[in-house]
Amino acid sequence: MSFSQLPPILGEALAARGYEQPTPVQAAVLEPKAAGRDLIVSAQTGSGKTVAFGLAMAPELLTDGGEAAVSRAPRALIIAPTRELALQVSREFIWLYGKAGTRIATCVGGMDASKERRALASGAQVVVGTPGRLRDHLERGALDLSALRTVVLDEADEMLDMGFREELEEILDATPEGRRTLLFSATMPRPIVNLAKRYQRDALRISTAGDERGHGDIAYQAVTVSPAEIEHAVVNLLRFHEADTAMLFCATRESVRRLHALLQERGFAVVALSGEHSQSERNQALQALRDRRARVCVATDVAARGIDLPTLSLVIHVEIPRDAETLQHRSGRTGRAGKKGTAVLIVPYPRRRRVEGMLRGARIEAEWIEAPTPEAIKAQDRQRLLDALLAPAEFDEEDRALAERLMAERSPEDIAAALVRAHRAALPQPEELTADTPEARRREQSERHRPGFEDTVWFRMDIGSRHNADPRWILPLLCRRGHITRNEIGAIRIGANETHFQIPRAIAGKFASALKRTADGSGEEGDSVLIEPSPDGPRQTARNNRKAGPPNGRFGKGPKPAFKGPRKPWAKKPPRKAD
Repeated sequence: MSFSQLPPILGEALAARGYEQPTPVQAAVLEPKAAGRDLIVSAQTGSGKTVAFGLAMAPELLTDGGEAAVSRAPRALIIAPTRELALQVSREFIWLYGKAGTRIATCVGGMDASKERRALASGAQVVVGTPGRLRDHLERGALDLSALRTVVLDEADEMLDMGFREELEEILDATPEGRRTLLFSATMPRPIVNLAKRYQRDALRISTAGDERGHGDIAYQAVTVSPAEIEHAVVNLLRFHEADTAMLFCATRESVRRLHALLQERGFAVVALSGEHSQSERNQALQALRDRRARVCVATDVAARGIDLPTLSLVIHVEIPRDAETLQHRSGRTGRAGKKGTAVLIVPYPRRRRVEGMLRGARIEAEWIEAPTPEAIKAQDRQRLLDALLAPAEFDEEDRALAERLMAERSPEDIAAALVRAHRAALPQPEELTADTPEARRREQSERHRPGFEDTVWFRMDIGSRHNADPRWILPLLCRRGHITRNEIGAIRIGANETHFQIPRAIAGKFASALKRTADGSGEEGDSVLIEPSPDGPRQTARNNRKAGPPNGRFGKGPKPAFKGPRKPWAKKPPRKAD
């Protein structure tokens, strides 16, 4: 299919932007069976869906002669989850419908609301905005939806994830009955299906997400590392790829703040995006990325929604996504508009199985690789430097004059070596990482204990879960009886009839002596609890539990006794009330 069936004015706009053939989602909305109908479109980010719904609403926006339909009230409304995405949609519509004379108004948070109201009053045919700002204009009477012919929900799943259900329902309830509703969403969870049932009629389902699942233009890689070396792996991945623009995803604001500070200190040109940044700070960060003053962006999932960076070629999942949908949303920031991209998941050793299951669920084939070594990074640096220096270039007279002076005082080898050294000095140094071997993983497992608990002694108490044993009162009891602090108590294992805990061997003798002195000595609560060394550790607890059998004789049958709170086993029972 081509764009030949479109109005000539749209065909010219597409040709001017280099569009030759429609993408799958664009071709689908232009099929005759989709004309005039409500649509539910499942399409991944970066699949050309903005142009797709722009073309789909052409009959509602243009006359038969290809000119903008005259209307004082908007004929099309496009709702996007974030300010950045709304502005991006506006820019697309300006070049697509600009020659037709269509007026477009953008209504988003952080902009001058009075200017937006004037743009709406001047007779904009298309309104693009975020749910909160659109509802504000609607409630103030500035947004008139009486003439609306088409409404588009762009990235509807993200809008619901961000808590915009109430705003969306208020806006949609204010639209005319006969309007078309085009719902675009990368995923189709149950809330989206329910929304479609309520506001659409006989909707045509179009799904191109299956063909593009995992993004065919994205190469997925998974790197297993020690949990303590995640940040070092980030440094090496950035240095190995040297991407024009890279985006690093973290789960929390604190993680973004810490990683941003680390990369800044290491010499990377990096910006941060998270919920703690103001709109002005977000704008400055994005502009720095577009101007190439920064090449790395550290962001949370929510803060990165709607961001479109044409030079973004590398996505690093510093912290594992919570599910397959989040993985795809993050990765979809790259590999857009036919360009190639790379998405790398940094996987701590203990979480590899979980990531493998996530990748299977998303039907993504990832290449499992080791983190780049300093040697591999230096090899890449050498090749990049050779490519840069041997590339064709033009030199002016001043360049050649300086080169002649250098040649007169130094040998060509010295000049070239000085150039290489200057180039390397500007690059952040790579990190030495632990090799991904079975021995390293076992060592990592053994070193996950708290410092000071490498050599411990097990002790036991003659109370367990049947006696309402709970760490909330076990810890204060041990500290008082053994004359130690909470930080000197290691792992606690509560069994059915007894509890085991660890004490560092260096203080085990002092602890045992204190226990003897405090046993039934002061008459305080807990002095009668038996606490003694346990050479066999928690294994003894397992044997005792098997001997005792299940509580109340229940083997998974019958109702579980109601929880009556953390009553201490030595506490006196309350007196029985008289009948």
